[in-house]
Amino acid sequence: SEESEGEDPSERDLARIYERRIQWSVQKLARRKRVVEELLHDLLRVCRECFLNSFFPVLQPAIGVGSACEGWSPQEEKDVVYCMFVPLKPPSGHTFHLELDTTKEMPQKGMCVRVELVCTCAREQLGNTTLCFLHHSEHKLRGNQEPSLLQTLCTGPYLDVQKIALWFQKFVTSAWVAVPQSHDYSMKVLPSRRSCKLKLKKASRKPLLVEIIFGIQQGNSDIFLSSQPTEALVPPSTTWLETYAVAEAMFFQHIARQAPRHSCYLKCLQLCARILVGTGFSHYTLKTVVMHLLTLIPIPGWCRRDFLLRLDDVMRYLSCCVKEKRLNHFFFGNEDVPQEISLPPDFRTAQPINLFQNLAQDSDAHAVALHEFNEL
Repeated sequence: SEESEGEDPSERDLARIYERRIQWSVQKLARRKRVVEELLHDLLRVCRECFLNSFFPVLQPAIGVGSACEGWSPQEEKDVVYCMFVPLKPPSGHTFHLELDTTKEMPQKGMCVRVELVCTCAREQLGNTTLCFLHHSEHKLRGNQEPSLLQTLCTGPYLDVQKIALWFQKFVTSAWVAVPQSHDYSMKVLPSRRSCKLKLKKASRKPLLVEIIFGIQQGNSDIFLSSQPTEALVPPSTTWLETYAVAEAMFFQHIARQAPRHSCYLKCLQLCARILVGTGFSHYTLKTVVMHLLTLIPIPGWCRRDFLLRLDDVMRYLSCCVKEKRLNHFFFGNEDVPQEISLPPDFRTAQPINLFQNLAQDSDAHAVALHEFNEL
């Protein structure tokens, strides 16, 4: 066939064996992602109906982020977590102001979300029944209106991650029966201080794990602040960490729109992620390598027949990065980021950030990384 022309038969057989072993996994991830997306759509609809006349944050449509929602995963099926990112907007009569958190040095940019009341008197004059929090007495407000966001989910003037997580967990527990999926799935809210983790079970099938993360958009960009901590840092409850997860999800959607049928980039991610399990190389390192390669190698070069070639490219690129002690963050100072991904202006003009800075600064860590890669 045209697809196999010019290939060595043994290589072609090996590629098919690899593909058969991981194709089911990529397809199953896509199917379960659709189930999670439908669930979140219905859950957030019920939430908006419940809090229509209150002053809690306005929940925006959920965005699937992280490896499982991108179509690959380093984890076994039973451990896969589908992360859904829910942006928050201020309710009527409130506004959000982002302030850089300078209280302590952190490896990742942290910000506080100051909540301020704004005058709504003009809307009252147009017939809006909401009372202005700034220009009505506390007595009148208390008797006629739900409390402001400052009185419910803030600590001082700042939006509190932990209070939001607890509020949403309680809502899900009480409102689950109103969600259509409750007829098919049992649901359990798992302990979490900064997100809402759900375990869904349907008859004899494997459980479905979902984590709902809350976020605040930076301007009109695809860069957000996230309620989720990192493995290395759990910040104070009023600090939100900068995240690139939504921009990464947008990038993979951009690639999917251009990729040929039966393209192999997700299969490459899936297989390499499994190879790197147990090593010091994180799945975020792998994802960054593949994102760079997807902008360097033309998209038609990621078709099925090129599977082994692209696997080799991924490992060679990672090898070069380890030897040179440098792997650039994908979104800083990178001219190859697609224009349709909206970044803050200073991102495109910034100096590249080295994700392997620890290898450049620590010769022992570099020696360990070289040894681990050679062992692969």
